[in-house]
Amino acid sequence: MNPETTDPAGRGTWLMEAARRLAAEAADLGAMLVVPWNAWQVAIAAGLFALAWALRAAVAPGLHGWMRARSGWPRWRLRVLVLVHKRLRLIFYVLLLWATVWMMREITWPSRSWLLAILADLATAWLIVAFATRLIANGPLRRVVRYGAYAWVTLRILGLTDEAERLLGRAAIEFGEVRLSAWMVLQGAFLLALLFFVARVIARQSAARLYANEELSPSMRVLSVKLLQVGLYGAAFVIGLRAVGFDLTGLAVLSGAVGVGLGFGLQKVVSNLVSGVILLLDRSIKPGDVISIGETFGWINSLGARYVSITTRDGKEYLIPNEDLITGQVVNWSHSNDFVRLDIHFGTAYGNDPHTVRRVAREAAAGIDRVLEDRPPVCHITGFGDSAVNYVLRFWIRDPAGGITNIRGNVYLALWDAFQANGIAIPFPQREVRILEGSEIRTRRADA
Repeated sequence: MNPETTDPAGRGTWLMEAARRLAAEAADLGAMLVVPWNAWQVAIAAGLFALAWALRAAVAPGLHGWMRARSGWPRWRLRVLVLVHKRLRLIFYVLLLWATVWMMREITWPSRSWLLAILADLATAWLIVAFATRLIANGPLRRVVRYGAYAWVTLRILGLTDEAERLLGRAAIEFGEVRLSAWMVLQGAFLLALLFFVARVIARQSAARLYANEELSPSMRVLSVKLLQVGLYGAAFVIGLRAVGFDLTGLAVLSGAVGVGLGFGLQKVVSNLVSGVILLLDRSIKPGDVISIGETFGWINSLGARYVSITTRDGKEYLIPNEDLITGQVVNWSHSNDFVRLDIHFGTAYGNDPHTVRRVAREAAAGIDRVLEDRPPVCHITGFGDSAVNYVLRFWIRDPAGGITNIRGNVYLALWDAFQANGIAIPFPQREVRILEGSEIRTRRADA
């Protein structure tokens, strides 16, 4: 155990010593910059930066217009061009620095360009980091890796890695037997970011292959991808912590406390997660199925860990919790097959021949495109009403994803046209009003 981290007096002495060393190094740096040739190098670096700024201002508009004209290029090329456009100032600065260093080494002594060479190395390293970190798709993770790499390459080029490691290693917090230093935190953050990036790449490539595997059902593909992602990210987390020397045995108590918190405070979330696994295992629904739950009718876009995405015919996307699909009544129009039978109820006048009505109704429904011919429509009498003979017309379709209301509307319209052509009347309720003898009728003018 380090006494400097446990003894307050020792910690204060160490901080004062570190402050004195930093002040001495700053004074040495200031004295070096006062040397004429070093001051000239600083002035040259500033002038080159201003020149790079001016070159960027002159070139960037033309490059942007040229990029907009490259609409047919592959997306990866356009992304590289966008990155070059954003880093144009730094690119010019790197080129100008190296050209100046080369000329000064050829004209003067190499020692008179050492500061410009260091700046050129730093600018080049920063440019490489800026380009390399664009491969990370996650924005927050990309920023963490980028700024961490900026700091590391800067310390590496300046030769301050050992001093920085000792300084960050002494800044620590202790929890019993566990010692957590700033250097360990930085190492862990960098390693975790790198491992998560690798896990993301592997998961994405593996997911593409799993989704392309026709031997697996859609539900098993989704379940396999989810399990693969959880396994890869979990392994990346554990490996990253172990690599920096973090003791994972202390997480056992914490995981138990988290489990109790999940049991009480996150019941709905855990229920949705478990329900999602059940839905994937029993394959009751899968991406592409047409379902109805409550007033929502649509087809399934994706199965998530917490919810199911359903898109309706009017373009709305509903996120239904997995628990509702387990505990509620769900109509899956395409669970075992895509055949769906629809019923249409109507009535005709008593003066029309029922045999003719049934034949005309069947022929009208059979003339609709989406109505199946191998399962022909049927029409039955369902009862004798007050003012009409009631019928039910039944027909089959095999594409419920194409909509239910529209096919019903087309069949109703076909019935209307067929009844008009064959003189079949569709009755409606009629009321007869009688005026009793001796009653007085009063009228009121409309403009009164």
